[in-house]
Amino acid sequence: MAETASSAAGKGVRLALINNRLEGVARKMANTLLRTGRSGVLNIARDFSCCIVTRNNELLATAESLPIHVLSGPDMMVAAMRKFHPVLKKGDAFLHNSPYHGCSHAADHTILVPVIDDNGVHHFTVVAKAHQADCGNSQPTTYFGAARDVYEEGALIFPAVKVQDNYETNQDIVRMCRARIRVPDQWWGDFLAMLGAARIGERELLAIGAELGWDAVHQFEDEFFDYTEQRMVAAIRKLTAGKATHISIHDPFPGTPPDGIPVKVDVAVDPDAAMVEIDLRDNLDNLPCGLNTTESTARTAAMVGLFNSIDPTVPKNAGAFRRIRVHLREGCVVGIPIHPTSCSVATTNLADRIANSVQSAMAEIVAGAGLAEAGAVIPPAMGVVSGVDPRSGQRFVNQIFLGMSAGPGAPTTDAWQTLCHVGNSGLCYQDSIELDELRQPLVVEERRFLPDTEGAGEYLGASSIFVAFGPVGCDFDLAYVADGNVYPARGVRGGLDGAPVRQMKRLADGSVVDLPGCAQEHIRAGEMVLSYSNGGGGYGRPLDRDPARVAADVANGWITAARARSVYGVVLAEDGRPDAAATAALRASAA
Repeated sequence: MAETASSAAGKGVRLALINNRLEGVARKMANTLLRTGRSGVLNIARDFSCCIVTRNNELLATAESLPIHVLSGPDMMVAAMRKFHPVLKKGDAFLHNSPYHGCSHAADHTILVPVIDDNGVHHFTVVAKAHQADCGNSQPTTYFGAARDVYEEGALIFPAVKVQDNYETNQDIVRMCRARIRVPDQWWGDFLAMLGAARIGERELLAIGAELGWDAVHQFEDEFFDYTEQRMVAAIRKLTAGKATHISIHDPFPGTPPDGIPVKVDVAVDPDAAMVEIDLRDNLDNLPCGLNTTESTARTAAMVGLFNSIDPTVPKNAGAFRRIRVHLREGCVVGIPIHPTSCSVATTNLADRIANSVQSAMAEIVAGAGLAEAGAVIPPAMGVVSGVDPRSGQRFVNQIFLGMSAGPGAPTTDAWQTLCHVGNSGLCYQDSIELDELRQPLVVEERRFLPDTEGAGEYLGASSIFVAFGPVGCDFDLAYVADGNVYPARGVRGGLDGAPVRQMKRLADGSVVDLPGCAQEHIRAGEMVLSYSNGGGGYGRPLDRDPARVAADVANGWITAARARSVYGVVLAEDGRPDAAATAALRASAA
């Protein structure tokens, strides 16, 4: 018995050590991209992901990747690479961004490098995915919400196209991209950063294989997937059996029904079988707009909502995925797109509605689980700016990340204020104002949280962030797809909705005009864009919030004393502390 326990402990140590080595490889790749990427969307906002996929096309290691980039997609992209290129050689590299072959959307250029030893054996594929500042769309944006199809969208599509052979770059493809992309030097820098990240991953994995032996490394894969599956089994068996349906509605945009896009999700939890089923098939067909999800983002978003609702320490890899069934339908707006459907905005808007529906359904099924809805995106302060910089005479295109909040209330804690959106789980960074002003001809007049905009609840959803910004010495174009004007983030279990998105433009004469939710706006010198992010939904009844927490919220400026009284039923004394007797009476009358 002692030998058995000792053997199990030794196996656990070995799994932990090798797993940390592989996660370290993914982190080295990510560090390379962060430090060498040329565009601000990479080296400031960190909108990229690096991961490792096995020889059997299974996700193994992701480090701090954006969930919407990697939970599903890298497996399908690697499968497409192997289908289109059945003979892989050391020194190969492939460019992939096809939304019909596993990529998240066309703006997420991805470098795939098969890791092949000196005997020609394929052991892994490393994946470096990076959101582009410009991908050759017909409009200067990587989120073309109004694109009626992929042709109007306009991006160059690369379904696992070989870009390197024997470590030499195919300059024909480079010339194609430089001729189509508005900021060719910036794209070239990001392309080299992705290649460098992938090659570092290749180098490190070859070194691990040489050190440990490939048989030992592949034995680890099987054992670690089995371990992760058992962790997932244990997590699901802690849940309550049940079924729930949740509908989260996306705002009406060009090409959508006049009342918006309802995203219906059916969730079934079976603790005895240790399975969770998520069904997205009962939804609209593909629409003539850029909001359609890809297969990878629909599947990933469903898993994001589930992983947000269970033990957060369960590793996210192919072993855990064995216990999740996501049902998708071909030709569905939140399913598998049929060419030439546009999926330009596939990583955010409808994908977020899927994740929100799953975690809200989980909150309904299981008391003390799930999350409220996270706030919608993409507000103007998270849009794509483009024009000609008067300081250099050069064209610029970049996505800015100046102000987004969105965090949902949780069962035991308040929101993560700067989540950004549910699909990236807070892993993108808010931009430095000073760096954005240096890199683009713009000025940020103001950035701050707004009081009384939180999703009220026992536990709060995030507050809105207000940003006022505009061009300096020139005009620029601003493209954005701001969901959440009509249908803001909803609370759960008695929690209230977050504040809606709003967007306006202050003209040179000081007057203010409303802007549409989905637009490419021309902003003139002297004008300012006013962007209000969507707050997150609250979790639980506001009347159940600890009065001491409410008093702290008032003291810290998140809410006013008037809102404390009217929404939370908390009466504050002159010293700012809760008046226990008056609060109890007010809450009793409101119950």
